[in-house]
Amino acid sequence: MDARRSTRTLLAGLATAALLAGSAGAASAADASPAGDGARALCKRAPKVDQRIDRALKRLDAGKARRGSVARLQQRVDNAKKAGHTEIATFLQGRLDTRESLKKDLEQRKKDLAGVKTWCAKNGGGKKDSGK
Repeated sequence: MDARRSTRTLLAGLATAALLAGSAGAASAADASPAGDGARALCKRAPKVDQRIDRALKRLDAGKARRGSVARLQQRVDNAKKAGHTEIATFLQGRLDTRESLKKDLEQRKKDLAGVKTWCAKNGGGKKDSGK
């Protein structure tokens, strides 16, 4: 009986110690985060980010036959209105508004990314990162 109790007490103590050690390790790992703004990494990823934005804009700008395009969703809204399905039209209109907003955001990101690419070219691909 006493052996079981001491074993349980020992295991509970070890578990508590492990939790405390784990949280202390996580705190020290958070303190060891690198300084800087990540310019080098962003400069390295810029071409792929640009491709992803282009691909998304191409899909949004496609015609009615392309899934995910603004034109196709607009056609669905129009069809729902013609059929008198006001609830469906309202739901789809909300999606259309979101998709049009996404298109504006992506166009702005494309402009911003062009500035980043220019900066990266002038600064050696971000190797002159102030944090390092």
